Amino acid sequence: MFDRHQAGEQAVLVHIDFPQENAREDLSEFEMLVSSAGVTALNVVTGKRDTPHPKYFVGSGKAEEIRDAVNMFNANVILFNHALSPSQEKNLEALCECRVIDRTTLILDIFAQRARTHEGKLQVELAQLKHISSRLIRGWTHLERQKGGIGLRGPGETQLETDRRLLRERMQTIRQRLERVEKQRQQGRRARERAEIPTVSLVGYTNAGKSTLFNRITDAQVYAADQLFATLDPTVRRLHIEDVGPIILADTVGFIRHLPHDLVAAFKATLTETREAEIQLHVVDIADERRADNMAQVDSVLTEIGADDIEQLLVCNKIDKLDDVAPRIDRDEHGKPIRVWLSAQANLGIELLNQALSELLAVDVVDYTLKIPPVNGKWRGTFYQLHCIKDEQYDEHGNCLLRITLPEREWNKLLKAGKAELETFIQR
Repeated sequence: MFDRHQAGEQAVLVHIDFPQENAREDLSEFEMLVSSAGVTALNVVTGKRDTPHPKYFVGSGKAEEIRDAVNMFNANVILFNHALSPSQEKNLEALCECRVIDRTTLILDIFAQRARTHEGKLQVELAQLKHISSRLIRGWTHLERQKGGIGLRGPGETQLETDRRLLRERMQTIRQRLERVEKQRQQGRRARERAEIPTVSLVGYTNAGKSTLFNRITDAQVYAADQLFATLDPTVRRLHIEDVGPIILADTVGFIRHLPHDLVAAFKATLTETREAEIQLHVVDIADERRADNMAQVDSVLTEIGADDIEQLLVCNKIDKLDDVAPRIDRDEHGKPIRVWLSAQANLGIELLNQALSELLAVDVVDYTLKIPPVNGKWRGTFYQLHCIKDEQYDEHGNCLLRITLPEREWNKLLKAGKAELETFIQR
């Protein structure tokens, strides 16, 4: 039902400059989107306008120029770096005798290629159906008449009405499935809250290096590539931070300028980890000339989803692409970490990020030396699982002398579980 262009297709790109900031798009970013979709750009048609043309989006002369470029380069698709109305798409296709894909459809196509989990695929399909529901008329004019013939007479529903009804029913089914998935996620989040495990969420502009950093920190195998929207499905891993204990680190979908509103809504469940995190790690490609605009765009989306009031640590990534920039932590006037400079790809400064997280998530810790008799040796395994052992020795009687440092809440949790014998092991 949804037009998916296959890898290897040849395209003519169209980019128009508008004076209004809210209508302006970035050509280099659009070219990255096209490359990420697996499409070869043969030619770029550019121009300037004050406002979009109601019939072709571009002027009639520019539309003919696009048609000539399609014929000259033998392209089989036209990609616009703008959102087109259904009628504009239809008029351009009639003029150029070639498929026309706008920016929103292109992003949806990339999402469809990238989604891996059941939830991700459902979210993509819902966004696609919302987008295509207003475009059913295109190419379906032969079905606007009423059904007729043997076995088809009856309710008088046109094929177009049938398709719209089927779309509505399918969208409702997907929403119900997503609600069930969201309930499952909420149960997981409540379990983590009961265990008092803090959540840290990675946010940032697409292709800023979030997944590479996520893999570097957690030794996960999340798909990471130098392309836009390499990550769509939320990935969560448990991580141990010095003097804090276990935390949950969540990798999320990257943001982009003028992200279609339906996509933000469809990926609401994906971004929930961002809204409910204790800290957001805002990853920035510090070598990108547009980093300031990218950061502003991310903050805008965070505001839209209600996640703008969460504490944020800026992660200046890809410092290996800059000259004379070393890994470091920048602090405010109170000594609190506000920025970490590192390179996930080159494995530079990762330990500084862990240090900054340790400081920001720091809680009261206990530092005890325990004398554990041989018959209670199981406690040694328990403390190893908590990653809290600083030193281990044995005396002449076979007692295990453990020096442990762990969050006070973890210690109290052990005592509360009926393990009061722990207190008898403490060396005063």
